[in-house]
Amino acid sequence: MTAMGKVVRAGVGRKRVQTLVMVLTTMMSVTACILALGLVVAAQAPYERSFSDQHGAHLNVLYDQTRASPAQLAAAAHAPGVTASAGPYPALTLQPRSGPDTEIPPAGSLLPPMTLVGRAQNGPMDDLRITRGRWISGPGEVVFLDGHSPLAVGDSVQFPDLPGHPTLKVVGLAASVSWSADGWVAPEQVAGLTAPGTTPAAQCLYRFARAGSDAEVAADHAAIAAAVPSGAITEATTNRPAREEANRTASTFVPFVTAFGVLGLAMSVLIIGVVVSGAVSAATRRIGILKSLGFTPAQVARAYVGQALIPAGVGTVLGVFGGNLLSVPVLGMAHKALRGGLLGIPPWVDAVVAVAALGAVAGTALVPALRAGRLRTVEALAVGRTAPGAKRAAAGGAAGRAGAMGLPARVQNLISRLPVPRALSLGLASPLNRPGRSATTAAAVVLGTVGVTLCVGLTLSLGSLQDGLTADRAGKVLVQAPMDGSKPVDHVDEAAVVKAIESRPGTRAWYSSVPVPATVAGNTGRSQLVAFTGDPTWSGFQLVEGRWFHGPGEVAVSAAFLRANQAKVGDIVTLTDHGRSTPAKISGEVLTTEDVVFLDRSSLEPLGGAIHAEAISFHIDLTPGTDAKTYADGLDSAVSPMGLSADPGQDHINIVVLAMNTLAGTLTLLLSVVAGLGVLNTVLLDTRERVHDLGVLKALGMSPRQTVGMVLTSVCGSGLVAGLIGVPIGIAVHHLVMPAMAHAAGIGVPDVDLTVFAPSVVGPLILGGLVLALLGALLPATWAARTRTVTALRTE
Repeated sequence: MTAMGKVVRAGVGRKRVQTLVMVLTTMMSVTACILALGLVVAAQAPYERSFSDQHGAHLNVLYDQTRASPAQLAAAAHAPGVTASAGPYPALTLQPRSGPDTEIPPAGSLLPPMTLVGRAQNGPMDDLRITRGRWISGPGEVVFLDGHSPLAVGDSVQFPDLPGHPTLKVVGLAASVSWSADGWVAPEQVAGLTAPGTTPAAQCLYRFARAGSDAEVAADHAAIAAAVPSGAITEATTNRPAREEANRTASTFVPFVTAFGVLGLAMSVLIIGVVVSGAVSAATRRIGILKSLGFTPAQVARAYVGQALIPAGVGTVLGVFGGNLLSVPVLGMAHKALRGGLLGIPPWVDAVVAVAALGAVAGTALVPALRAGRLRTVEALAVGRTAPGAKRAAAGGAAGRAGAMGLPARVQNLISRLPVPRALSLGLASPLNRPGRSATTAAAVVLGTVGVTLCVGLTLSLGSLQDGLTADRAGKVLVQAPMDGSKPVDHVDEAAVVKAIESRPGTRAWYSSVPVPATVAGNTGRSQLVAFTGDPTWSGFQLVEGRWFHGPGEVAVSAAFLRANQAKVGDIVTLTDHGRSTPAKISGEVLTTEDVVFLDRSSLEPLGGAIHAEAISFHIDLTPGTDAKTYADGLDSAVSPMGLSADPGQDHINIVVLAMNTLAGTLTLLLSVVAGLGVLNTVLLDTRERVHDLGVLKALGMSPRQTVGMVLTSVCGSGLVAGLIGVPIGIAVHHLVMPAMAHAAGIGVPDVDLTVFAPSVVGPLILGGLVLALLGALLPATWAARTRTVTALRTE
C-alpha cells in the first residue's frame, strides 16, 4: 500500500465516531434526495406512462350485435386512423344488488348500473393490473374497476331479476388505464348473466394515430361509426376523463414534493459541507505532521479529500439502497393515488443523486484541505494544537474564561452576568468560538424546522380541505330514499320525515338535499343543480369566496361552473325549467371539484314549484353524547314504511390525501434526522476540540450533570433562533404550496384551510427547533460527561 493510501486508511479508522456520523449523514441525505426526486419524476405525466405500459385504448365502443355482423366489426378495426384494436368481447349493462355478505352498502341495496365484460386479464389492448385481491379463476367471480367500485374484495353482488338469481363474489380490484368497463367476469359467465331474449353487446377497443384533443377523438369516433351500420353503436367512451383525472391529481403532487425536494437538497449540501469541512479542519495538526514528512500541498489535499470520500461513498451506497427500499411503499401509495406512474426509482435518478452527493463531498472537502495544505508546516502544527478563537486558560482562571476567549469584552460580560449557573453560561458562549460552523448548523436546523412546519401545515390543511370536499356526504346519520329499479318510490312525504327526525331525541340539526332538473340559461358546462331545505352550513361546506346563499334569489356555485361560464361571484344567472325562468345572484364559490349549483328549495317557486325528485336525502347532526348507531336504528323503524332507510354516516378516506400526508411525513422525518446529525457532528467537533479545557473544568469540580448541561446549553440558542426563523418561513412556504396544489386540482383554497397555524400549533413548532437541536447534542453531551478528567487533560 502506498504512503497516500496508508494516510487515507489511518485517517478513516482513527476518527471512528466522526466517520460514522459522515456515513449516516450522507446516507440520510442521499435517501431523502432520491425519494424526493423519484416522487417528482413519478408525478410527471403518470397517465402517459401507464397508457403505454398497459397498452391503453383511446376509444371503447359497445356494439349492438343484432345490427353489426362480425365481418362489419372486423372492418371497423381498419377504419382510417386506427392503429390497433382489440375485441369483440361480450359485454352486459346490468344493475345488481349488494350480496347477503356485504355490510357497506347494506345487503340488498341497489347498486348503480354497471357494464360487465367477459375477457382475459391481458390481451392486445388495455391490460388490467390487479391492485387488490386476485384475477377471476372461473364463473361465480367478478373483478371491479379500482376507484369506482361500490364494493370491496370479499363482498358479493347478486342479480335477482335474472334466471337462477346468480351471485358473484368480488375477488379483486383492477386498474384499467382506459376505464374500459366497470367490472370483468369470465367469458363463460356471460351466458348466465344474459336475460332471456337478449343478446350481449360486443365491446371493441381502439387506439388511433391522433387522439390528443376532443376534436381528434370526435373525428376518430366518426370514422368508426362510418364503418358500421347506423345505430350499431350503442355507447362510445373515451379515455380522456381518465387521463384528465390522473394528470390533474399528479399536478397536485408536484408543488409540495418540489418544496420538500428543494429543502432536502439544500439541507444535504449544507450538512455534508459542515461534516466534511469540520473533519478536515479538525485534522489540521495532522496535516502539519504530514507536511513535515515531505507531503506536498496537493498530496495533502488529495489525502483528505479521499478520507472524506470513503465514508461518503459508503453512505451514498447505503442511501441509494435505502432510497430505493423506501420507495416501494411510498411510490406504491403514490401509484394508487395517481392511478399510474412509477413503481420504482429510475436508475438515472440513483446515478444523478449519487454523483451529486459525492461531488458535493469532494468540493466541500477540497476547500479547507487546500487552505490547510497551503499553511506552512509550523503554522499547521500550531493551529492544530489550539482551536481557533481560543487560548489555553490558566488553571486559576480556566473556569471563568474557558469557552469564552476571543469574544468581545462586552459580549463576554453580558453572558457572564446572566442569572444562570456558570456551566450554562459557558455553554451559551460556546457557539461563538466557531461562529461560522455554528451558523451553518443553525441554518440546517432552520431548514429542518421549515420541513416540519410545512408537513404539519399540509396535514392540517389537507384534512380540513377533505372535510370541505366531502361536506355533501356529511352527517352523523343519513336518511336516504334507496333506488329500487322494480318498484320506485313515487313520493316522499317530506313533512312526515322531518317530523320523525325532529321528534327523535338526540337530533341537533338537519337538512335535506335533492338534485333538480332545472338548468342555468346559457350554461356551457354540465352543471347539476342541488336544492336544499334547512341549513346545510353546519355540515362543513366551505366557501372559497363570498358567502352561502340566503334564501330565494341566490345560488352558491363551484369553481368549475365559474370557469365554464366565465362568471364570477356577484354575477346574475337565470334559472330555467319548462319555459319558466327566474334570476339568481351568485353569492359565493363553494369548495367542490364538481360542476354544481347549490340553491334553496324556495328559489324554485317562480319555476312553478313542481320540481320534485324521487330520491331525497336527509343529513342529520346529533347532540353530543348521542350514539349514531342507536339513533339510526330507532329512526329507521320510523322512516322505513315511507321507503327510506336511516344509516350512520361513513368516514370517507381520500387516497390522494392519505398519500400526500404519508409522503410529507416520510420526507420530514428524513430531513429532521439529517438536521439532527448535523447538530451532533458540530457539537462533537466542538467538544473534541475543547476536550483539554473540559478536563480543566472537570478538575475544578464540574460534575457530569453540569457537563451535560453545558453541552446541551451550547445548542439552545441556535435551536430557539432556528425555531423563530424556521417556523415563519415554513408558514410562508405552506401559503405558497397549498394554493399551487389547489390551482392544479382546479379549485381554490378557503381561508379556513389556509389559516391552520393557530397559536397552539405555532408554539410547539417553535420549540421543535430547540428539541431538534437538543436531540442532536445529547450523544456528544453524554460522551463529554463520561470522559475521565485525566484522559481529557492528556488530550492535545
